[in-house]
Amino acid sequence: MARIDLTGRPIAITGGNSGIGAAIALACARAGMPLALGARRADRLDRVASMARDLGVPVFTRALDVRDAAACREFIRLAWGELGPLYAVCANAGYGLERPVHETDDAALRDIFETNFFGSMHVLRPAIDLMLGGPAERPGPRGHLLMVSSCLAKMTVPLYGAYSATKAAQNHIGRAMRLELAPLGIRVSTIHPITTRTDFFDTVKQQSDKRDIVAHAPAWFSQDASVVADRTVACLRRDRPEVWTGFKGAFVRFGMCVNTLLPRLADWTTRGMVNAPAARGSAPADPAPAAPPQPDNA
Repeated sequence: MARIDLTGRPIAITGGNSGIGAAIALACARAGMPLALGARRADRLDRVASMARDLGVPVFTRALDVRDAAACREFIRLAWGELGPLYAVCANAGYGLERPVHETDDAALRDIFETNFFGSMHVLRPAIDLMLGGPAERPGPRGHLLMVSSCLAKMTVPLYGAYSATKAAQNHIGRAMRLELAPLGIRVSTIHPITTRTDFFDTVKQQSDKRDIVAHAPAWFSQDASVVADRTVACLRRDRPEVWTGFKGAFVRFGMCVNTLLPRLADWTTRGMVNAPAARGSAPADPAPAAPPQPDNA
């Protein structure tokens, strides 16, 4: 498969104001890709945009709530007009929730799906329409769609059922779209970070009951957002169906494959992650906030 020269090929990124989204934006800027960045927090978005401009690429920014389908269509339309035909779109915006499923009310469940899953679709669909609307600008694929899912798309852990369900939905839809759009010249890849050092878990605590119930991966097994970003740019250059990040990502992927084959083993390996006293003392779920924050994905 031929290597794609990314220089001058624009990319739109949601949730591009912090963490993985910001790291992907800066890695794409270093590869010479003009950027369209959308996120809720305009001040942090401006900071990332300034850093990208210092790398010598044009940058378009817009305050964006990915739950608003019309706003996403407008974001893609304006980015297309400002930067030229988009080559890539990275659906990254999302947030996490640490709460037992039986304590997650319908409002909270719908809200996390509206942001993590439907928010991805809101930005990808209009991009597909424009990519298919005219002749390819350069030799090679018409475009490349990226959906930032999670390693938890493959197997859930306790108290992350709602979040994992949104990530699994992204993964399955992304894999289907890859096969459906390939004959039309559009590539689709899903990205599966393992525990990544960002503000993701700070936001999880804000959205949840602010107590550490789940024992997360040790610091030595976590990764920096730049690792995810570099692998993402490598995928844009040379297409891959799924992006897993280095040896640690490959190890997690293998472990999840084994646990899928052996469900009782999965029960045994994940049950120990729960801090039982904290789980027993958990409070009923609070109503979902009207406007949840949108950090990048873990």
